Amino acid sequence: MSSLNLDLDSFAINPHYGFQWEPAQQCHVLLFPEGLVKLSESAAEILRLCQQPTTLEALVDELEQMFPGVEGLESDVREFLNDAREQEWISPA
Repeated sequence: MSSLNLDLDSFAINPHYGFQWEPAQQCHVLLFPEGLVKLSESAAEILRLCQQPTTLEALVDELEQMFPGVEGLESDVREFLNDAREQEWISPA
């Protein structure tokens, strides 16, 4: 697991992964040398915003503007990013 601190550091999709729409799968995926990870719509939206360096605060702010009134958004995003960090899908920018 990386030393990425979600509360302090900026981060982006790990350069070892490719984020793209996969027509055959009809979903966004993360590609890596050993295969691919199919992403849910919400995971894809979060990672789409991580294509450029961002911070947790900026990411949540942008998602709150896109999806106003969604309860628990910051908590859900933090939970996903913790998982993404453990899987090394994101890394310090």
